[in-house]
Amino acid sequence: MAVRGFRGRIVVLTVLIATAVVAILIVLSHVLLTKVTDADAHDLARSRADAVVASVTVVSGRVMLTENGSEALDEVAWVYADGRLIDGNVTPSVVDRAEALVRAGKSQSAYIDDYLLYAQEVPADGHRVMVIARVNLTPYETSKQLSLTLSLILGGVAILLAGGVAHLVVRRALRVVREMAALAEDWGDHEPGRRFNLGVPRDEFGALGSTLDHLLERVENALADERRLTDEIAHELRTPLTVLRGEAQLAQLSDRPLPPEAVLSEVDRLDAAITTILRAARARIEAGTRCDLNSATRQAIAGRAIEAVVPPKAEVAMAGDVVVALLSPLLENGLRYARSRVWITARIEGEVIVVDVLDDGPGFDPADVERVFEAGVTGNDGHGLGLPVVRRIAGPAGAAVRAIADGRGHVEVTLPASRVGA
Repeated sequence: MAVRGFRGRIVVLTVLIATAVVAILIVLSHVLLTKVTDADAHDLARSRADAVVASVTVVSGRVMLTENGSEALDEVAWVYADGRLIDGNVTPSVVDRAEALVRAGKSQSAYIDDYLLYAQEVPADGHRVMVIARVNLTPYETSKQLSLTLSLILGGVAILLAGGVAHLVVRRALRVVREMAALAEDWGDHEPGRRFNLGVPRDEFGALGSTLDHLLERVENALADERRLTDEIAHELRTPLTVLRGEAQLAQLSDRPLPPEAVLSEVDRLDAAITTILRAARARIEAGTRCDLNSATRQAIAGRAIEAVVPPKAEVAMAGDVVVALLSPLLENGLRYARSRVWITARIEGEVIVVDVLDDGPGFDPADVERVFEAGVTGNDGHGLGLPVVRRIAGPAGAAVRAIADGRGHVEVTLPASRVGA
């Protein structure tokens, strides 16, 4: 219905524009034709008057006409000398108007009924001579009426043709939209992979289809990202819950009380995982945000036996809690899988600060350095817990994280450095 309504509006607009154009053209053509016919009528009247003027002469003080053998001029041209008609047959319906032109004594035109009267003054010694020519305007009026009628008919046909052509053209142009609507209607709610696939855009509607395909691609990626977040949440929460269940079952089987420190440790671990996941969902880089890397590193270490070598006055263009959220899961991994030592080093490289989180554990398998960032995937000896969440935090915050397989636990974090005076 919407497509039909749009097509109808386009057709109506086209018809209105065509009607306005046709009306303007008809008015202009009628005005132009009127001027042309009036000019022709005046030219004919002057030609008749000139033909009679050529035969006017003065002999022995009397105004006379040289006979030209054309009796037809007697009905359409008359000669007055000193106010008296001396030649021609004046029609009774115009006699009063003709005499008024004679009394005026100057060359001029006048209209009466369907006739044009043209008065021309003739130079004559001692006499006032006027020649009046008459032109019947009926043929000219008939011609104008026929022309106007034909223009109206042709204009109406042109308007109908414009409407018909607009209907066909718009219908053909909207065919792509109809096909897209039909495809979208046919798709189910569980078919996010479907695309319009209209090929190379040839017009604006093709470009619209391509844009919608890109939009659907982004929507599908967003849905996949949400599924990955769900997997990460399940992965991060499963471990402490499993430990709590195991401790509870062990206490039940051994008929001894559940150690409070075990419960508190896993609850803290669960709380840390939930906090990290929330930070991952909310992390965004903000203009002008900065923090001291030394302070954020100490907060992430939280008094644990971890060495840190960070350049003084190293500032990163990120919020402090985001930096802590990046480093904390990496330190948890290091402490869990290190043999005896976990340490952090940092160095400034141009506009970035590179932080290395290292431990003397088994490290990563070279084949798994990318897979360890997938939820549920672990590297050698269980390395990989929390890494998907770390990468999720890093992306929106403008940082980068990668695992390095160099025979030890090694994760490199690249942070944007804060510009001096920014």
